[in-house]
Amino acid sequence: MKLFDKAKELTDKVTESITSFSSDEVIANTVIKAVEKQERVNAILKAKGCNYLVSDIELGMGVPPTVTFGVRRVDEPNASIEKRIGISDQLDRV
Repeated sequence: MKLFDKAKELTDKVTESITSFSSDEVIANTVIKAVEKQERVNAILKAKGCNYLVSDIELGMGVPPTVTFGVRRVDEPNASIEKRIGISDQLDRV
């Protein structure tokens, strides 16, 4: 019976973890932390003159929970947004 008791205990822990992660407060805090991380990394990339920026954040509410960052290339880091959109439109037509 010890094996079944241990399995039940582990199942209860997993259920509790999923329930606690899905609370609105925890999700809100996770979003805030992920966005802060995105902004810090983007500032470092910009300071280094890199043509890439963290542009997307995806939160996964699985076991374990995950945070995934999407990276995009910026054609001209110092270009205005209008110029970047123009370049993007030209690439779409090719």
